[in-house]
Amino acid sequence: MMLEIYAGKNALKIIDEQGFSPSLFTSVLGASGGPKWFTLYALDKYVFGEFFKDVTQPINLIGSSAGAFRMACFAQKDPVAAIDRLANNYCHTVYSEKATAREITIKARDLLDIVMGVDGCEEVINNPVFKAHFVVAKCDGFVSFENKALQGLGLLKSYVYNRIGRRHLASQYQRFVFGANGSELSFDDPAGIPTTNTVLTHDNLKDALLASGSIPVVMEGIKDIANCPPGMYRDGGIVDYHFDININNPGLTLYPHFSSVLKAGWFDKNLARQVTPEHYNNTVLICPSAEFIESLPYQKIPDRSDFTDLSPQQRIDYWQQVFVQSEQLAQEFESFYQRQDLSIIKPLAELIPNE
Repeated sequence: MMLEIYAGKNALKIIDEQGFSPSLFTSVLGASGGPKWFTLYALDKYVFGEFFKDVTQPINLIGSSAGAFRMACFAQKDPVAAIDRLANNYCHTVYSEKATAREITIKARDLLDIVMGVDGCEEVINNPVFKAHFVVAKCDGFVSFENKALQGLGLLKSYVYNRIGRRHLASQYQRFVFGANGSELSFDDPAGIPTTNTVLTHDNLKDALLASGSIPVVMEGIKDIANCPPGMYRDGGIVDYHFDININNPGLTLYPHFSSVLKAGWFDKNLARQVTPEHYNNTVLICPSAEFIESLPYQKIPDRSDFTDLSPQQRIDYWQQVFVQSEQLAQEFESFYQRQDLSIIKPLAELIPNE
């Protein structure tokens, strides 16, 4: 199998009783991770082009960084065309040999303009079913400066604080969730990182989306987003890399993810700390298997290091091959759904055991 499917305790029970159907889901998660999501390219197109095509219940789309960009595609009138624009234009982005934060930011904004097109912002804001939510981190202290040395000091402080306990990040970061008007999304964060919900408007959508993907040091932050307190806003993955929150909305959460490894925030990437199992009780995680990853060029999924480790043409060829091979994941998910072969669903407890 190239695709693995895991379900939390409550999700397993509901699916066993009702089968696997689009009507079960009221949320979709999209993780940070830059081009790692390219493994999900064809799966994304199937899920939003076919699987969710006829749903009528509101579905909250929640994403940080690259996940936010994907959610912005899914909330457009033609999600398949939008995700095509995102994947293909990001794939063909080429930077100068010693690209500055300014250059990378300008090209990210150009990409955003292409992805959103003429009517994309209007479609995202007014979508009656797919309610987009972009997670952004408002930064305080040294991390709020553009000077790389000061940012570095701030990030080092964040790393140390996070090692002590995730709750200490609240002294440097606030979570801002930019959501579609009328959204009833709410969630609990036991880490206590302050959360502010802000309505998406024409004045703030592009800045909020760009801020959600503004990687510290690599890109410039976004200052003073409209309808928000003044300050510096950066990558939402800082606080919500793969998510460790409890979504309060009824229904299940679908989580197409590029990995079976889950980390709460950006500073947890190299820590053994696991996410809270209870937060995934209502989640269905779908991800590529180790066998799929081994079959890819270089035996790994794409990541940002490909920009520096490979020549532009090598990288583009590699990433396009990943797009092609991602069709296997879409086909296996479609087959699973059509045949209702629930026996292949594994308990999420295998990934995040309740210690």
